[in-house]
Amino acid sequence: MALRKDDATSPPKRPLWRRRWFRRTLIGVGALTLLFVIVVGVAALWAFTILPRSLPSVTALETLQPIQGTKIYDDNDEPMTELHVERRILVPLAQIPQSLRDAILATEDRRFYSHWGIDPIGVARAVIQNYRRGRIVEGGSTITQQLTKVLFLTPDKSLERKLKEAVLALELERRYSKDRILEMYLNQVYFGHGSYGVEAAARTFFGKPVSELTVKESALIAGLPRAPSNYSPFDRADAAKRRREVVLRRMVDFGVLKDEESKRLAKTDLGLIPPERRRTTGQYFVDYVQQSLEAKYGPDLVLKGGLNVYTTLNPTMQLAAEQSLRDGLKALQGRSAQARPGESPEGAVITVEPQTGYVKAMVGGSDFLRSEFNRAVQAKRQPGSAFKPFIYIAALEAGFTPASQIEDSPVSYTVGGGQPVWKPENYDRKFRGSTTLQQAIEESVNVVTVKLQERIGLSKTIQVARRLGIASPLDVNLSLALGTSDLSLLELTSAYGVLANQGVWMPPVTIRYVTDAQGKLLEEHVPEGREAIAPETAYVITHMLRGVVERGTGQAAKALGRPIAAKTGTTNDYSNAWFIGFTPRLATGVWVGYDRPRSLGKDETGSRVAVPIWVSYMGRVLGDSPKEDFPVPDRVVSLLIDEDPSGECLRPVPMAFVKGSESGVVCSGVGQPRAQLSPASPPASQPPPTGTTAPTPAAPPNPVPGGQTP
Repeated sequence: MALRKDDATSPPKRPLWRRRWFRRTLIGVGALTLLFVIVVGVAALWAFTILPRSLPSVTALETLQPIQGTKIYDDNDEPMTELHVERRILVPLAQIPQSLRDAILATEDRRFYSHWGIDPIGVARAVIQNYRRGRIVEGGSTITQQLTKVLFLTPDKSLERKLKEAVLALELERRYSKDRILEMYLNQVYFGHGSYGVEAAARTFFGKPVSELTVKESALIAGLPRAPSNYSPFDRADAAKRRREVVLRRMVDFGVLKDEESKRLAKTDLGLIPPERRRTTGQYFVDYVQQSLEAKYGPDLVLKGGLNVYTTLNPTMQLAAEQSLRDGLKALQGRSAQARPGESPEGAVITVEPQTGYVKAMVGGSDFLRSEFNRAVQAKRQPGSAFKPFIYIAALEAGFTPASQIEDSPVSYTVGGGQPVWKPENYDRKFRGSTTLQQAIEESVNVVTVKLQERIGLSKTIQVARRLGIASPLDVNLSLALGTSDLSLLELTSAYGVLANQGVWMPPVTIRYVTDAQGKLLEEHVPEGREAIAPETAYVITHMLRGVVERGTGQAAKALGRPIAAKTGTTNDYSNAWFIGFTPRLATGVWVGYDRPRSLGKDETGSRVAVPIWVSYMGRVLGDSPKEDFPVPDRVVSLLIDEDPSGECLRPVPMAFVKGSESGVVCSGVGQPRAQLSPASPPASQPPPTGTTAPTPAAPPNPVPGGQTP
């Protein structure tokens, strides 16, 4: 059969299944394209109409102010420091050196002056670099985007946050000039160690204003925003130096630094502010004040509320106290064979103004940067013989006088509970026989003090301590006489201040008054004391403690050449060394020991360790000021009393008495007896113990400090 012509020339038709597949593909592509267009349209509509409504207005930048921290002032109303969440000092762009601007641009956004807030080229370059290195080495965010994130957004990495960042960046670029955006960025970005903005960073790391930065210093700072902790020059110097080298190379690529100069600068040291200049004065005091403020007002108001706190701290005294303590600890370490790796002796110094209770200086350790533990306030240690004045005050109130005599002879106490008999001993292992209370406190005679404590009763001593401001728990046993109860340096020094203030206790105060940001008075501490002991008693015990300096364990303090009353203290095994001393206007306490109590070394007593620190410090503080004496109450008389049992005035010593209580052999001078007053013996109502063994009211702690030292 013949074919038709048109059938022979027409092309063959594609199979039906291919035609259907092709149509479906076209329909699918069209549907996907339409869906993409719809999604993009909706996203664009959301991004440019709905999203902006949920974003903060960038005009807020025009009124942006740093968070106001709390300003701390010294006792002369001069600014000391500021408590804040962030340290920030705003500076105009004109004061920021070109080298720092170039370093920031080269590192963070080299096309800053070319893009419009978002830099596609920068993003592409970052993707390529990160792919080639196999890790994140470069970011694609512009300086404008970083600024919006810092000011307005959270640091999360969600798509919504990135879209918000982009929209805000575009709005910033539309509203502000490039220089204004760069200025805001340089004042807002975080550089580590609490420093926000380039001015704070320059002062933190180099101790100078940003305008004085060199090229290498600018390069170091420019490398920090990416990871302030990882590149901290203080904590990770090697990492900071490598990061600085990266910045210097980028400055070469950016065309603002020659390659030879870059290589030379990369080999130099970091040039950071020296550690001694990083250590600001009064840090333990400021930290103590901050804790007090936060307990009363809450951290939010203290760190952000703009309070003004006028403190009691005297900066001159504070500097002298810090330096004297460091020098004293260095001298101790130089002669000590007790040091262990990673351990060094610590110390504390505190000065209180007796008439007001104002804390004028507070040093809680050798270095606040190394340890923030405040040993002047938080540490409680056995004061040893520094506790003895409380026993002698109680004795004076019970009718004893400085001339009263107690036999310094062996005595033992049955402890009970299967513990060995307690035999208190003197530091020199000697017994003096009949001993006046004046001599006993001067030479820190343990046995006499324990016997005295037994005669007057523990309750009287504890009552005296409480009236003088001692709040810590006290042992109810005879070992209390040797200072076995843990006390803080602050409460002990404050208690001694009562004696300088004629018997009136003033609670220790660190804040005079506080105002809010508008100047409204929030609190004020007007000195208000209470009488703890009679003025006559305060003077008599003060006169006895002057003997400690004139003839006793604190004789090194005589070097100051002025009236000083004081007491040394050393605990068993030389683990704590104390010296608490006062003039009519200042009471100062010094403590030295290890944080984990152990021996400072053989014969490292309060006399040898603490007194030199006290003398060095008080010598600087008092200087050439008038040599003021302690005021004498009307009902007090001073006499020269013989301490020698012969009664021939071989050892005449000046003693103070409340009128009517005078006793002993009165002397006109050495070998010149004048009169025999009533017998210098304990009151008849409190007879001395008979025999050599007596029960103690309660068991002393185990182990009992038998060799408490002066």
